[in-house]
Amino acid sequence: MSQAPKLFTNKPKKAQLKQFQEQHKGKDLASSMPPPPPSSATAAAASYTMGSGSSPPPPPPPKESFARRYRFLWPLLLAVNLAVGGYVLVRTRKKDTSTTVEEGASDPTTPVSTTAATTAPIAEKPLPTIAEPVKLRDPIPVDQQRELFKWILEEKRNVKPKDPEEKKLIDEEKAILKQFIRAKSFPNI
Repeated sequence: MSQAPKLFTNKPKKAQLKQFQEQHKGKDLASSMPPPPPSSATAAAASYTMGSGSSPPPPPPPKESFARRYRFLWPLLLAVNLAVGGYVLVRTRKKDTSTTVEEGASDPTTPVSTTAATTAPIAEKPLPTIAEPVKLRDPIPVDQQRELFKWILEEKRNVKPKDPEEKKLIDEEKAILKQFIRAKSFPNI
């Protein structure tokens, strides 16, 4: 009959376990080698009884795949991808519509004819349309103008010219600003 597993009071070392397993394998091979059993049913029964005595440990449970381990991240990843895709789509769509509107506006205004193209090309520039009328603003008071001219003069003094021509130009502008500051009345800006 088969032997029941022995319970050790102290845990055996690996080397001892290997020796024990080799001894059992040697005994099993020696006992099963000599005469083959006459029928296949008895062979199956013998292999079944031999296997039950020293059965290998059950295989470890299969490890979950990456997709199943992190299944809570999939909806988040999908939402982020949709948001980025929508943003890119909207950005490109805005650019496309602005260019088509500009192209569409310039095409109908310029006449295209084959006779005009052969004789002399006429370059027409579309006139800009003024949407808002120019608003007149209140005149700037004299004291604010004087403060503004003083500030501009200070800024001109802080500028470091690169060459003599630029220095002459800055000196002329400073002279004009000094005249405005000293004057009793200013021209309207």
